Amino acid sequence: MDRLVEDAVDLLRVAGLSRRYGATVALKHVDITIRAGEVHAILGENGAGKSTLVKILSGVVQPNEGQMLLDGAPHTPRSIFDARNCGVSTAFQELSLIPHMTVAENLLLPNVSRGWVWPERKRSILARAGEIMADWEIVDIAPESLVEDLPLAQRQRIEITRALSHARGLLVLDEPTAALPDTRWLFRQIRRLTGLGVAVMYISHRLSEVREICQQATILRNGTTIETVRLAGVDDAGIFAMMVGHAPSDPTARTVDSTASGAVLLTARDLCVGAVQGLNLDLRAGEIVGVAALEGQGQQDLFRVLGGVTRRDSGQIAVGGVEADLGSPGKAQRTGPGIAFVPEERKTDGIFENLTAASNIVMADFAAGGGGWFVNGQIERRRAGTSAARVALAPRYLDFEVGNLSGGNQQKVLLARALMSGAKILVLFDPARGVDVGTKQSIYAMMRDFVKSGGTILFYSSELSELVHLSSRCLVMYDGRIVADLPGPILSEETLLAAAHGPQGMKEAS
Repeated sequence: MDRLVEDAVDLLRVAGLSRRYGATVALKHVDITIRAGEVHAILGENGAGKSTLVKILSGVVQPNEGQMLLDGAPHTPRSIFDARNCGVSTAFQELSLIPHMTVAENLLLPNVSRGWVWPERKRSILARAGEIMADWEIVDIAPESLVEDLPLAQRQRIEITRALSHARGLLVLDEPTAALPDTRWLFRQIRRLTGLGVAVMYISHRLSEVREICQQATILRNGTTIETVRLAGVDDAGIFAMMVGHAPSDPTARTVDSTASGAVLLTARDLCVGAVQGLNLDLRAGEIVGVAALEGQGQQDLFRVLGGVTRRDSGQIAVGGVEADLGSPGKAQRTGPGIAFVPEERKTDGIFENLTAASNIVMADFAAGGGGWFVNGQIERRRAGTSAARVALAPRYLDFEVGNLSGGNQQKVLLARALMSGAKILVLFDPARGVDVGTKQSIYAMMRDFVKSGGTILFYSSELSELVHLSSRCLVMYDGRIVADLPGPILSEETLLAAAHGPQGMKEAS
């Protein structure tokens, strides 16, 4: 395959690409070349310009300077559909699916109705979508399902499948595996397309998968191209140094007390909600409690009920020793020591895209009922600054609309909002999903500092390494129940994976 790639023609050439947002430079003279049949990685920290590059290639925004050539012709798309017609298909990190529409309708947009007079019948829509899904090996999702009813991993596969089905020249994949339980399905489809000569731009913070599927990588830093390298010729430390400008440090060195004996801040007894059945839980001050689980074992239901998003079916929840009825996220924040929830889907469930980062952060005031009854930009910025600093969100981003920030900085905004609420209990669903190494370090540092100051954290992660290195102890869920409560010193990825497969997995591991 390497020989085929080396002999291939240039499919995409980007030269001198620049994009400014007012005084802020998002991209500055970026140069990239991707050949037909190649999987080419784009690497860089959050804020390096990757999202802006994706938006320009996809027609969402237009560059201020520079040139793009696609298969030798100028590429100047003015919309996503324009880019698609030119041969550029994109699966976005922040999913672009329409939640209240069916899977079939999302796959076929904007060509759902073909007739001049009568709209296409539902049976025809489902049949066409079913053919697309079968072609790309999607057999466990019904075309008539509403997108909003699907778990995040299935939504991500539908986002990717839509992009795959339109890929003719360049396929852009922005953090495509952030919510996928494994890469095997996606990598099969990528290899199928590259075998047909399609070029793939692959953006991911997971270097192990980048090395598995990509041949070359272009590293961006502060909106500028640093270097394009052949991945076989550079190690991870070298890539990290190019990304951030210095040698790497260990982002997951254990500094959390695994024997926390602080006051019990939250308890759940015989809790039943959705897939969760008869669950018991205690969270103590000073500990980070991880949750490990395979997809669909009830972890979403547990986190959403503790965050006040959904109501329990039965059982008891006590916060600060007092039984509580958590009817909303705002009520959860106001109950006892307070619970602040950061959801898995920041775009649809977390951020207010058209408001500034500062406004998003001080939304915690509205939930807490204090100081949020008037709007003043300067006061918002001042009040948001302290919480923003705790997650290493640069002050210059406070005036940006959140929709224009990178995914990692959007996640920092949500975490800063949770901190500003004053809650002593953080319930975080995959808080470092899809962010770069530097942002992960900031998130990990915030979590450790939070519990050192007397708080407690319950967090789920799709990356076992995070659970191993961050958790004071780790709960393993299977079939809606906690099947293991493992102390930090004995945690390993192998132990968690075995326990996550249920009683049989634990038996085989022992």
